[in-house]
Amino acid sequence: MEINLEKQENEETKEYGGFWIRFAAYLIDSIVIGIPLSILSIIIFMIFFGTSGAYDVIFADPEYMDPDMVYLGSYFGAMGITTLINIGAVVAYFAGLHASKWQATVGKKLLGLKVTDLHGNRISFWRAFGRYLAMSFLSGILLIGYIIAAFTEKKQALHDLIAGTIVIKKS
Repeated sequence: MEINLEKQENEETKEYGGFWIRFAAYLIDSIVIGIPLSILSIIIFMIFFGTSGAYDVIFADPEYMDPDMVYLGSYFGAMGITTLINIGAVVAYFAGLHASKWQATVGKKLLGLKVTDLHGNRISFWRAFGRYLAMSFLSGILLIGYIIAAFTEKKQALHDLIAGTIVIKKS
């Protein structure tokens, strides 16, 4: 019986990560993942436009082919590859790091936060993936999903409520 009381007292002393510290962590994560992906995207676009022959066709014989069509094909090809790589990298970053031993992304780790289930345990990759999807699609709508954190007991945003997770400050 005493063990249960100690656990309850321990759970009550958890300090939850509030909106602003989580926002700051997200800004750090945006820089950490955004800069390399931006550089990679630029390289992909340069490769697609450089190897597509769009410039050669236009300069060699402008009447031969509609230049807009050549650029459009290169643009959609580069955009498709860039989108797939960016989605894969961002999902791997957020879901992978939340499910890792760190239980946090780089931004959360720097600010002393970690993502756990409701009992303080590490979450699985699939729960972290679901949490990320909920964050991407639902929490961003008018920012209501994030604002909810101000009104919940454990400072849970909508994606935390859906995934059954909490963000706590490391003690």
